[in-house]
Parts: sequence; structure tokens; C-alpha cells
Amino acid sequence: MATRTVNRAGPAAPDTVWERYARPALWSRWAPHIRRVETEAERIAPGLRGRVFSYAGVRVRFAVERVDEERRRWTWRVRLGPLVLRLCHEVTAPPGGGSGTRLTVSGPLPVVVLYRPVAAWALGRLVARGL
Repeated sequence: MATRTVNRAGPAAPDTVWERYARPALWSRWAPHIRRVETEAERIAPGLRGRVFSYAGVRVRFAVERVDEERRRWTWRVRLGPLVLRLCHEVTAPPGGGSGTRLTVSGPLPVVVLYRPVAAWALGRLVARGL
């Protein structure tokens, strides 16, 4: 198992960034590798399950493990066959304004290393002002 962290900051308000995370229907707007998300709920919550479809034809199942709306933190597990990643997200409100986001990914080293630049690109869009 390996763990890597990606941080990004941008001008979007922390509440806006959190809503982009909290509503799976919005994920494809800021995460360019996501084509669509299938789930039965409009908002993330512990125990929520679903599937993410990428433009590369990859489909992964996911389960949300924890959500802390007040602290704007959430953790989910993504599975593709035997490969499992755990992704922990956090939105912060830096003193100078805008927002920050931190993603900590844990899983098999090659997958974590390959996913890191994709995640960095997506998180930069997540904290951008407009979508």
C-alpha cells in the first residue's frame, strides 16, 4: 500500500467547492476524467454506493465511508476488480480567501502514482471560480 497527497488552491468559495463534492451529479463538471456517475442519492452520505464511468471506458464501483459536512471532509473507497483505492477529501478556507482542497489517496503504488496527475488536474478545476 502507498499513500500520496495532492493539494490545490483556487478562488472558489469553500461552500461552493464542498457542494461540487457533495453532489455526485456535479463530479463530471470539474473532473474531466469522469463521464457520468450512477447513484441513487443526490448527495454523498455514509453507505452511499454507485458507479463512476470514465471517458476511457473504465467503470469503477464506489462506496462512501465517511462524511463530515461541518468540516467539509469525506472518504470513499473505489474498486475496479481486485484494485481498491481509498480517497480522503478535505475542503479548507485559507485566511486569504478562496478555498483549498486536499486529497489523500491510498492503494497499490502503481495505481496511486498514475492517478496523482489526473487528480491534480481535476482538483485544480474543482477550486476554480466558474465551471
